[in-house]
Amino acid sequence: MKKPPARITKSPKTQKPDADAPRCGLCGADENLTRTECCGEWICDDEDSYVIFSFARNSCHRNHRRVTLCAYHHNEGHRGRWQNCKKCRESFPTEIYVWYGTSEYNFTKLENPPAYEATCCSGCKTVIKLSGGGYSESSDGIFCEKCTRKRFRASERD
Repeated sequence: MKKPPARITKSPKTQKPDADAPRCGLCGADENLTRTECCGEWICDDEDSYVIFSFARNSCHRNHRRVTLCAYHHNEGHRGRWQNCKKCRESFPTEIYVWYGTSEYNFTKLENPPAYEATCCSGCKTVIKLSGGGYSESSDGIFCEKCTRKRFRASERD
């Protein structure tokens, strides 16, 4: 009687990951996951890794929750889809609306985002990227970091 051929098994390290196993839809991680409240997508359960006031972008969950139209739409209790919500569209300057809808923190990105003019410093007229921070706003306008420092120094002298 002939013996059946021996089975070759792979060690756990060489096995291919299960294609059906949940993964973070933003970074692809497959451990410590949760579902988003807004859209039910798998995402890293990693908000505890964020250091307060660091402005770091190292938390998939926090990034999606704080800087996407998807989460904003859900948190505000708007009806329908965020992609065509007029309330969401009217809630932000166009530049921020586009960034919130197209950033890497989205599972689904805004198709055909509206065009907008670049935001310029009210002082020196340099272009300011609103999604990147590093500016201040007042009743006098929006100011880059350099002009903001000048304005603070001038107000200290007064």
